Amino acid sequence: MGGYLKKWGKLKLREQDDDLPQSWWFASTAIPLLAATIGPLANLLSIAGLVSKWKVDLPNNGKLPEGADDNGVTIPDPQWELILNGLSLAFGFIGNFFLLCNFTRRVRYIIALPATVIMWFLSSAILISIIVAMSIVNPPIRPGQTWSQGFWHAVIACVLYNLGFGMLLINMVGYLLGKYPQNFYLTDYQRTLILQTMMFFLWLGGGAGIFSAVCDFSFSNALYFCDVTILTVGFGDIVPTNNVGRGIVIPYSVLGIVFLGLVINSVHKFAKGLSRNKVVKAHRERVRADTVSRSVTNDDQLWDRLGLPPPEHQDGNHRPHSARSQLSESIAQYGELDISGRVVTFTPKDGVTTSTSHGHRKRHLKSATSKMPGPLNGPGKIFKNGPETLVERHQRLLYLKDEKDRFEAMRDVQKNTKRFKQYYKLSMSILAFAILWSMGAVIFWIAEDREQGMSYFESLYFCYVSLLTIGYGDFSPKSNAGKAFFVFWSLVAVPIVTTLISDMSDTVISGINSWTNTLADWTIMPRAGVVREFVESHPRLKTWLQQRHQKKKEEERLKRGFVVQNEDEEIGEVAADDVENPTIDKFIHEGMSSHEILRRLALAIKKAAQDMQVTPPKRYSYEEWAEFTRLIRFTAESREQLKEEEEEKGFINWDWIGEDSPMLSDMPEPEWILNRLIESINRFTAKQSRKDHNSKRHGRNELSRYHTPPENRQGSEEGGAGNKPDPIEREAEAVVDTGHGAKNEEEEGTASTNIDTMDHAFSKEDES
Repeated sequence: MGGYLKKWGKLKLREQDDDLPQSWWFASTAIPLLAATIGPLANLLSIAGLVSKWKVDLPNNGKLPEGADDNGVTIPDPQWELILNGLSLAFGFIGNFFLLCNFTRRVRYIIALPATVIMWFLSSAILISIIVAMSIVNPPIRPGQTWSQGFWHAVIACVLYNLGFGMLLINMVGYLLGKYPQNFYLTDYQRTLILQTMMFFLWLGGGAGIFSAVCDFSFSNALYFCDVTILTVGFGDIVPTNNVGRGIVIPYSVLGIVFLGLVINSVHKFAKGLSRNKVVKAHRERVRADTVSRSVTNDDQLWDRLGLPPPEHQDGNHRPHSARSQLSESIAQYGELDISGRVVTFTPKDGVTTSTSHGHRKRHLKSATSKMPGPLNGPGKIFKNGPETLVERHQRLLYLKDEKDRFEAMRDVQKNTKRFKQYYKLSMSILAFAILWSMGAVIFWIAEDREQGMSYFESLYFCYVSLLTIGYGDFSPKSNAGKAFFVFWSLVAVPIVTTLISDMSDTVISGINSWTNTLADWTIMPRAGVVREFVESHPRLKTWLQQRHQKKKEEERLKRGFVVQNEDEEIGEVAADDVENPTIDKFIHEGMSSHEILRRLALAIKKAAQDMQVTPPKRYSYEEWAEFTRLIRFTAESREQLKEEEEEKGFINWDWIGEDSPMLSDMPEPEWILNRLIESINRFTAKQSRKDHNSKRHGRNELSRYHTPPENRQGSEEGGAGNKPDPIEREAEAVVDTGHGAKNEEEEGTASTNIDTMDHAFSKEDES
């Protein structure tokens, strides 16, 4: 594994399974799936083209209403046309068989795929030859003759065969260029989609054969009837003619609707996977990279990013009220600095020249390298190879001073990605619906011109009623071309409409529900804490309220008279600030014996396992992540040891907005944390085993301790009635008593928790 089988210039043949990088995801996965769904439909329409005569005689020389297409009498086809048509169908079946064998790995890719491409190419080439030959040698004599539904079924089948072998040819080119190995890596739902599609078209074609025999329909009319029945459109233009047919409709329609629902569900999952794996992840990475490129972690970086000269140091007699006011006063001489939450917006004054702006014109590219302090990486971690951003006069930077700020910034990236995902899916569904609706209306407008004289608006109305499976029956396909096209068009369009409705429920309906709940919180059913949440979610309002409060305190101070603030009080304020915003580094190095951490580790594993059952997936608060992180990293006694363990045992350290952030994982947060906690136990048991072995060899037994200062060891091991009850244990016991995990009432799956920051542990209950 890991190399190419053969190389010829740019051609690189890969093995069936290897560990080389893969690209061309759409060509390697999406194209084979599309071909696997197109193939059975092309086979079905090819059958209809074979068993149906291609020309019909119209009564009254084609004059309406007697000369309608439905009243036509079939004309026998030439013998050569039947032979070639049957040969085309055989090649189509063989190509589909090889494609299926490739998916099931019964036949090697390098054999099966070229066979499918060749068979479908021959099938389409034969159909094209028959269609052209019949149009030249034996065309219908107008106006008393016309093409039948069978002819138009053959035309559509020819188009599908061409589309199928063309897409597989692209897939084969990607393999020959070494973009992916000779395999189709399919998930369970992708394999299910292939099987369900084949079963659905088999059910559709088998039903057409049965109703054709029982109700004396032509096979083409029976296929149209089965399609209208299973899709629940029910125009009423073709109905069962006897009780046997009516009796068969009951089980046939029920099972057909079930098959259709399964296919639509698999198509929806496939579309979601396609957008999630490529489009959504790419957008998330762009937003994350933009966040990194605009982030600063201290005042010096902020001055450097703004291109301002180093600030002058304040003398000892002048002491501003806060660090932010000092920063604003220092920068005020160069321009306007607006601080709203974590967003810092700087607009230089006219005429001020900085290293990044000379007048109004000079701009330069600045690398998005940002020095981000990590909890166990020393003073900081350098993010290199970031995107370059255009530094302009009006800059919006992110002041991520604390680790919690980086955590919240990544949460903002997740929210942005979720919103993008919803509206991207909705917009794509609307676009596909609009194309199918408008283009379908054009085809029916042309096809039904002789039979019904439809206007384009009437055709749009007919397509809309059909797409939503309303089927009033005032308009329905009357021409042979219209009925044949309706079978193909409806089978493609109805899953698209179902996906659109599902996406609308994810965005529009959820938005309406959110607005309704918000209105209730502020009016008839007020909820505690709603005002605080509103202020916290609007940084500008919060900053204005804080400034107003600060101004009021200054006015009161002026009334009392000027008082020089004690330096000890300032130190106390800084200490209180640290308690209010604890960092993971402080959590990790808090004194605690290994036995105590192991007990907490077991309770945390139980909690994470329970949280995995919550729907939608739960998202933890920063304080909860801090506690989990301490339990994940507790086996390391130093930063150097942590790095060594990460290299040996796996993923331990990360940065919240870095490429290694756990929030970028495809798995839910409880599952990710559960895996890391189990790895932490494995690291501890391995290290403990080595220590026990060394202790026995040296004739002594030592108690393993991690991150426990000597002065705290005795207190952490002593029990007694005076010890404070463990919040983690209380929550775990509550989980076991109730028999379920914490319920997550937020649609986002987030949970904010009341945390006792002095104990740095989980609270008993999650806030909604």
